[in-house]
Amino acid sequence: MGRRGFDSLVLPTPIAVGGAPMAWDIPAGPLGSHALNLVIGLGLGLAVDYSLFLVWRFREELHRDGDAECALRVTLATTGRTVLFSAATVAAALASLTVFPQRFLVSMGLGGAIVALVAAASALLIVPSLLMLLSRRSGRVNPPAQTGGWYRLAHGVMRRPALVAVGTSAVLLALASPTLGVRWSGIDATVLPTSQSARVVSDTLARDFPVSNDANAILVVASAPTSARPALTSYTANLTGLPGISQASPPIQVGPATWEIRLASPADSISAAGQQVVRAVRALPAPVPVLVGGSAADFADRGASIAATLPIALAILVVVTVLVLWLLTGSVILPIKTLLMNALTAAAATGILVFIFQDGRFTGLLSYTSQGGIEETDFLILAALAFALSTDYGVFLLARISEARQPGVSEREAIATGMQRTGRLITSASILLAVAIGVFVTPKLVFLKEVGLGVAAAVLIDAFLVRGAAGSISDGAARTP
Repeated sequence: MGRRGFDSLVLPTPIAVGGAPMAWDIPAGPLGSHALNLVIGLGLGLAVDYSLFLVWRFREELHRDGDAECALRVTLATTGRTVLFSAATVAAALASLTVFPQRFLVSMGLGGAIVALVAAASALLIVPSLLMLLSRRSGRVNPPAQTGGWYRLAHGVMRRPALVAVGTSAVLLALASPTLGVRWSGIDATVLPTSQSARVVSDTLARDFPVSNDANAILVVASAPTSARPALTSYTANLTGLPGISQASPPIQVGPATWEIRLASPADSISAAGQQVVRAVRALPAPVPVLVGGSAADFADRGASIAATLPIALAILVVVTVLVLWLLTGSVILPIKTLLMNALTAAAATGILVFIFQDGRFTGLLSYTSQGGIEETDFLILAALAFALSTDYGVFLLARISEARQPGVSEREAIATGMQRTGRLITSASILLAVAIGVFVTPKLVFLKEVGLGVAAAVLIDAFLVRGAAGSISDGAARTP
């Protein structure tokens, strides 16, 4: 079946000319329907988060000042500004997926970027009006004091910043270590529940017809005149002698100057053996121009295209994140430190993903069948989402630290005050967002389970583990922009 045969996703056909992969061409077509899942989950989570941040700050200012209009102005000038920076960071991180040629990644990137901006716009346009209407009924909260648990934790961390930073990094690296053994897999019928008809047919073909199964067939198309039959027959004989090729059909002329040769291989198309067969076919000299396709070639060319585009996507992600954090905090060092911690968070989340789904753990609890690897595009989506949402909470924490850094207030006191003022808020927001994204674990498709579990893990790791070490990475870099 097609790579996303049960989706509206349209992928280009990967082929090769003269043994070299051709460039991918993205045809016009509908966006992937699974972008809707991301829009709903991420949109709900961010909308709740942004609204919660605005409401919390408004109630804090209202308690301090007593004037609803003044409290709203301060809220929008501070937390409202932070919401804009946060949405821009999340949108930029997800928009980096749009540089990849796979339409599934383009769909998820566009959907995620748009919903982040819409969530921010909704919060900034609707919530202020509701706050003014309900301000008289707003409950009072005590402003964060310099005596809370997060305040004490921050000072404890800053007394031994190097030790905390090393310890936290060690834990994150341990969680990320399974990523070193990641194996890439494709999307086929095994992502479906065993009761689905497509899965039943696929399992039956693999069990009863392992050699003749067309799912593993390699298609070679040659451009040559009718007189080239002898040369193509000799070429076919050479293909048959390649390791991993069990049989080859005689060259068949399917057009005025087009020939078709079908190769059968017992190796699974996404396995190392299947990929070696494709490389061998492409490396064999051909007497005429040939195109090599099939599911194994699809997988190989998809990986090649992702590898070629990945540096551009990473550059966009790094530059935009550093720029946004620099504009927010005015610090040069802090964005770099935050970037490294966010990268560790994303790596830890992907390590958990590999540990569970690649190694086939908790299959009964999560109701899935392990493919023995992680699908590449899911891996990229998880990394982008984990990085974006880690930065999201970091933006709010850094903004409060910068606000607290007033004349006469030491950097350490500003950091402790900022952590205390955002402690309960970020904890609540992270749990809500983890639940909103974590519901992706409930669908029956394994690649949605991977995204849901991985992103929820990243959010919770960032909120409860990385934030506890925020003092060690912020110390010496907080200042008013």
